[in-house]
Amino acid sequence: MASFKNFRVGSNFRLQSIDSADTAFIEGPEDAQRERLDTLASELDELQNLLHAEGRRKLLLVLQGMDTSGKDGTIRWVFSRTSPLGVRVTAFKAPTEDERARDFLWRCHAVVPRSGEIMVWNRSHYEDVLVPVVEGWIDKAETRRRYAQINDFERLLAETGTVIVKCMLHISKDVQRERLQARIDEPEKRWKFKLDDLDVRKKWGDYQRTYEKALAATSSDHAPWHVVPADSKRHRNLMIAQLLVKTLREMKLKAPPGDPAMEGLIVQ
Repeated sequence: MASFKNFRVGSNFRLQSIDSADTAFIEGPEDAQRERLDTLASELDELQNLLHAEGRRKLLLVLQGMDTSGKDGTIRWVFSRTSPLGVRVTAFKAPTEDERARDFLWRCHAVVPRSGEIMVWNRSHYEDVLVPVVEGWIDKAETRRRYAQINDFERLLAETGTVIVKCMLHISKDVQRERLQARIDEPEKRWKFKLDDLDVRKKWGDYQRTYEKALAATSSDHAPWHVVPADSKRHRNLMIAQLLVKTLREMKLKAPPGDPAMEGLIVQ
């Protein structure tokens, strides 16, 4: 059976040591894989109900990855059976003028999960130690400061009841080329494509090195990073669904006891 430990970022981490085409969490024929994902999605819904009922803790799922790595698809499939009342999604775009006038974590504080809630960040505060580094907007000293500030921020969340799951969706450059080309060739997908995507792609190696450093510097016991091989969309979805279900099970969630006054009550 596949182990999450093999994909958890630790000391001496090297991104290239993880094969983006790995399918360790896929078992059986295609029909069985689809059924497994549906079962996991249903269990995730049940666990989210318990999280809401308990009302004390919360879960934050951070999704990072290069363009076309499947952040939207992950959300769509993994939470396909979960009530929208219990899951909130925030997509982080380029900072607005108002956001740039404040510290880089300011916009994150406003969208942390509430008690009893699952929050999904499609991109995140990690954009601020990726794009500015690759583009040369901040130096090494500022980058190290931001790593430390991120670690402190995540420690604050963990110490106030937030369980943090961070997933880097890892795809190959060839797979990205195929998916970008599909966006161009298929009219219904063309809206997803921007010419700027090609400029970012030219800096593929820079982004891979920057991801490697950022993940190594910010993977902690209270907020570990997992690298998710994502060349296979189904593997990506199955791995993240299993990781979330495992995490929520380990929280040992319990619904609060009912009001004793309801004992023996019969509704007429």
